[in-house]
Amino acid sequence: MSKNKNEFLFHLIKSLTKSEKRQFKIYAGRSYSANDKKFVQVFDVVEKQKMYDEEQLLKIKGLNEKQIPNLKVNLYKQILASLLNNSAMTQNNMVARQVEYARFLYNKCLYTESLTLIDKTKIIARENFQLIMLLELLEIEKAAVLQASDANTNNRIQRLIDEIAEVGRQLQNINRFSNLSISLTTYYQKVGFIRNTEDLKQVREYYQSNLPSFNPRQLSVLENLYLYGTVTAFYFFVQNFTEGYKYAKKSLAVFEENPQLKKVKTEHYIKALNNLLVAQNKLHLYAEFKETHLLLISLKRQKDIVFTENLNLNLFKAIYIHEMNRHFMLGEFKSGTRIVNALEKDLLNFIPKLNRNTVMIFYYKIACLYFGAYQFKTALKWLNKIINERVSDTREDLQSFARILRLICYYELEDSEMIQYNILSTYRFLQKKQNFVSYQQLIMKFLRNIKKTDTRTKTIKQFALLKQQMKKIENNRFEKRAFIYFDMVSWLESKIENKTMQEIVQQKAKQLLK
Repeated sequence: MSKNKNEFLFHLIKSLTKSEKRQFKIYAGRSYSANDKKFVQVFDVVEKQKMYDEEQLLKIKGLNEKQIPNLKVNLYKQILASLLNNSAMTQNNMVARQVEYARFLYNKCLYTESLTLIDKTKIIARENFQLIMLLELLEIEKAAVLQASDANTNNRIQRLIDEIAEVGRQLQNINRFSNLSISLTTYYQKVGFIRNTEDLKQVREYYQSNLPSFNPRQLSVLENLYLYGTVTAFYFFVQNFTEGYKYAKKSLAVFEENPQLKKVKTEHYIKALNNLLVAQNKLHLYAEFKETHLLLISLKRQKDIVFTENLNLNLFKAIYIHEMNRHFMLGEFKSGTRIVNALEKDLLNFIPKLNRNTVMIFYYKIACLYFGAYQFKTALKWLNKIINERVSDTREDLQSFARILRLICYYELEDSEMIQYNILSTYRFLQKKQNFVSYQQLIMKFLRNIKKTDTRTKTIKQFALLKQQMKKIENNRFEKRAFIYFDMVSWLESKIENKTMQEIVQQKAKQLLK
């Protein structure tokens, strides 16, 4: 068994709850005799390990090295079987089971019985928006109708043909929408927001050429859900948050109009709430942001939704990222760091399950909170987590701005040696990544020229000049993205007015929230 497969088994066992481990033992005890349960002994050994160590398996009495690969494969299968056997019966797996029953009846030549079951299950599949299961049922129905003797066979076949065509059309559109959405997301996770006219042209052309033509009046509930998600992703990518906000609201409206959809597409519902929160944050719609955030938090209390570990992970990620965003909106950096302190243990537990893009976003937001709270050494700790990652695994924009913010931390710590040491490496990195915008050039020029020996008056003039230069580019289409990563103008104003950055941001927040 390969190293990767060893890790798969180890990670699966370590992911089990106490209840799931107990389920596995009960399942194995009922299904196998004592002589056939060597895989349980393997389970007991691996379950106690902190890191996978195959040498310990060789210490199991009566087990030789040649048996281990097959036992591990069998153990993996048995764990999954025990979990599936004892999993909560959701509408999704209930329909899947009914599909298998219908196929079983068909194979037994019980065609009428199969068709009766299919008719009942199709209703449930439609109510729960399960198009793939519905298509499988229609395929079995097509075969069974030809075998069953029925006076209405011809009419039923025509209805079948129409149903299959309609479900196929919907699935085709959904696939095209979702494929476009995942392509845009993948590109965004690689480079971040669009950087220049060429980026905008490429993204717009790709989006327009891959968005399928459709009649809005013919789109089903699911088609609309995937369409709105894709359009939202595009507008966020090109930093048009006003349009993104409109389509994020449309996505959420689909769920409000179809409450059952929340149960069967809960992950999409979390994503819809997340997208709306992103737009409300960028547009400073704090009252709406609070309401949407409460909706997200209250989701956990809905007893009619079966929360898997995947859903819990997505919910954790969305709740805490936007809890940090709430503190940014209000300029409450110090209280934000208390959230981080409470969150850090959970975050470290979730990190192995989160994708690298999400982990880096957490790191960067945490670093910015500590910066705003004037805890620069702690901010550096989190920034270095980003910078020390392999660049190929991390968004280029986060890598770039983490380096810029690190230089500003060194300035605040009055560490001119580290500033000079890192300016050159940062310059080379930005040049290599073609990510050297005016915002970054101005900051690096400022940090290179400012000196400890400068008088207070001279230093304030330099800050004022940099602020003036920043204000000129703040609303530039391709420069303003930099201000999303770090509020440079507020930091400069804090230096000029001899106030904390928290005081400056809070003043602005009060004006914006009015």
